[in-house]
Amino acid sequence: MPLPNIVVSALLAGALLGAAATAWGDDPCAGFKWDVSKERALFGGKAEPLRSAKKPGSAPIAALNKLYEALLAPQDEVAFAAPPGKGNVPGDAHAGLAVVRIVTPGSYRISLDGPVWIDMVSHGSLVKAEDFQGQHGCDAPHKIVAFNLAGPGLYMMQISASVKERVRLTITPTPVRTQ
Repeated sequence: MPLPNIVVSALLAGALLGAAATAWGDDPCAGFKWDVSKERALFGGKAEPLRSAKKPGSAPIAALNKLYEALLAPQDEVAFAAPPGKGNVPGDAHAGLAVVRIVTPGSYRISLDGPVWIDMVSHGSLVKAEDFQGQHGCDAPHKIVAFNLAGPGLYMMQISASVKERVRLTITPTPVRTQ
């Protein structure tokens, strides 16, 4: 006996919703507690190359709201502006430096595609991270670290403890929380 059209439609709709929920549940990048839609959109685009520096005086400027692919150097060849916040690093670690120009004081996020260490330096001292999140199995982004950058000026971004020679990253203003 054939099923009524409404029953067939309901069964199809349920199957589609179930498949969509399963796909969403399988997305390793869906577990961030913050709104990361801007970072996810940037990671979906084409990355600009960024040759990170080995010493502060030659560090390139990284602009906000762009996706970069940073080429790093062996960490033992990098002269940091301040000692990195992470002490234990693998022997084959890579690192690099870039400058971030901040015009408006506030909270900014650095998003990275892998488990690397990120520091921000102002006037020779590390800026304490406000917060961070990471998602295992996700590389678009994998890790996000938020920093409160108190004033306009130049900040040294230090990437360290990377097992990869290339790291994709973005620097974005933290969205205003609506809670």
